[in-house]
Amino acid sequence: MKTSLGNPLRAVLFAAVPLLTASGAVAQETSTLSQAAATAQQDLDRSVKELADLRASIQAEKVPLSQELSRLEGRLADLRRQQEDLSRSQDLRTLEVNNMTSALKLRQDEIAYVSNLLDEYARGFESVVHVSELERYTTVVATAKLARENRDLTLTEKLHRQVDVLTASLGRVRDLLGGARVEGEAVDPKGTVAKGTFALVGPVVLFAAQGGGAAGLAIPQTGSFKAVIRPLEATLNAGLARIVAGGEGLLPLDPTRGGALKELVSRGSLIGYFSKGGPIMWPLLLVSILATSVIVERLVFLARERRRRSAAAVEEILSCIERGDVAGAIAAGDGSQDFVARALTYGIRHREKSLSNALMRAAGLELVRFNRGISLLDTCVTVAPLLGLLGTVTGMMGSFGMLGGGELSAPAQITGGIAEALIATCCGLGIAVTCLIPMNYLHSKSEQARHDMEDASTHLELLMKSILEAEQAAHHRRIAALMQAQSEGGVQAPATSLQASAAV
Repeated sequence: MKTSLGNPLRAVLFAAVPLLTASGAVAQETSTLSQAAATAQQDLDRSVKELADLRASIQAEKVPLSQELSRLEGRLADLRRQQEDLSRSQDLRTLEVNNMTSALKLRQDEIAYVSNLLDEYARGFESVVHVSELERYTTVVATAKLARENRDLTLTEKLHRQVDVLTASLGRVRDLLGGARVEGEAVDPKGTVAKGTFALVGPVVLFAAQGGGAAGLAIPQTGSFKAVIRPLEATLNAGLARIVAGGEGLLPLDPTRGGALKELVSRGSLIGYFSKGGPIMWPLLLVSILATSVIVERLVFLARERRRRSAAAVEEILSCIERGDVAGAIAAGDGSQDFVARALTYGIRHREKSLSNALMRAAGLELVRFNRGISLLDTCVTVAPLLGLLGTVTGMMGSFGMLGGGELSAPAQITGGIAEALIATCCGLGIAVTCLIPMNYLHSKSEQARHDMEDASTHLELLMKSILEAEQAAHHRRIAALMQAQSEGGVQAPATSLQASAAV
């Protein structure tokens, strides 16, 4: 390739042309970027200013809104408290209303119950009033009977009219205390209605006509509102007339036909209860006698044993054993009446055989004395309620037998059978309860005696251990010496004697 000097220059020129072109483009782009940056800076400054203005506006509005929010929250809290108070008040009022409704229902039931009782009392009042008194109470009783069905009356007015009967009956009771006199009419034996005076003396009503007419007992008659006069003897009628006229005097008759005297004698009397209890009372009487005898005998026995107790004798026996003086211990126990001392002495006497067995036998013999009669008392406690139950069954059988036989017109006999049953049961339970306390007391005393003997026996066995070991060692030495002497003398001892000695 052919080159010249002008070629390099041309090449440089050709190379510089793009560079110049690129430099112009760069300058142009730089100018554009500067303008965009200035525009962006202006927008940023404007946005920052707007943000600052907005923050200032928010800050200016934030305090009133916070205050308003606090105020609204406080009002909400107050409204909530008011709502809770109103709800609590409503619940309390609902509870009060329910309680008042229940109380009102209870009072209405009580009033209805009292009204029924008063109505029943008013209807039954005429049956207990003598015919001579009916005229005084007819209006009050009739008004009370009609008051319950009268819808025009209020509940208070109905109750007042029913209470009037009760008030009248109480006044009648006060008037009858000590007797009362009532003006009225009665039918004499001739069938004539006579005016006169009634004298009410307990269950008896006397009548004396005016002007010294007919006098006698006033007896109600069926289907009539007039009492009929039943005259007595002439002398008795005169006495009745004086009582009616003067209001005082002696009755020439017993209106109860001896029932009052009989009731007075039998009321609260053991003999009366015994006679009403039926045939089962005789076995109960036998059981009570046996139980009383055992209790009295046992109490006397315990009192005697308490006087015979001697703690000094027991201490003397144990002291002698502790010193090793067996003979002195036996001598101290021989003269004592204390059951513990006797048991210890018996055990010491028979210590060669077996001390523990001897003490057990002596304690058993003493406990037999303490337990004597307790089994019989236990039997009485068990049998008495059963006998009372048997009396109950027999009494009820008699009562139901009368009902089954159609004897409904004899209520006294029926209630007598029930009374017999209740009396027998009460006596049986009374005997059992009365005997149970002494029986437990005797058991406790027997256990106390057993404990005292066991304690003393244990103490004695502890003290006798060394003495028994010493006696056994001495006995073995004697046996050994005897066997040695026999072997040296050439004499053989009987086998039975050696065996007995070895056993001891």
